[in-house]
Amino acid sequence: VQLAESGGALVQPGGSLRLSCRNSGDTLINYYMSWIRQAPGKDLEWVSSILNGGRKQHLADSVKGRFTISQDNAKNTVYLQMNSLKPEDTAMYYCASGYGGTWSDFDYWGQGTQVTVSS
Repeated sequence: VQLAESGGALVQPGGSLRLSCRNSGDTLINYYMSWIRQAPGKDLEWVSSILNGGRKQHLADSVKGRFTISQDNAKNTVYLQMNSLKPEDTAMYYCASGYGGTWSDFDYWGQGTQVTVSS
């Protein structure tokens, strides 16, 4: 599994971004895929997961109604559509394979992509 994120940028509050995570090492259908973020000086925070080849999605309460996770199996890519962005969404966003209650449940991680929400 080799994960590579892209799409991070500086955006104004209320704006939108779409993050992408491409798995170049294996087919996505074989994995649960997740987005995790880390704000400066804070702990890792789980954001969203997509399971069962894209048939089931989970979102953290802090992003429900604003973020959407999806995947394109043909492109082996997972997306995180982020709308109505807030300054508190500022963080490094990581794509990871896995899903669970502890960080050890996430096997492979990308290098991260920076999202900054600021006016």
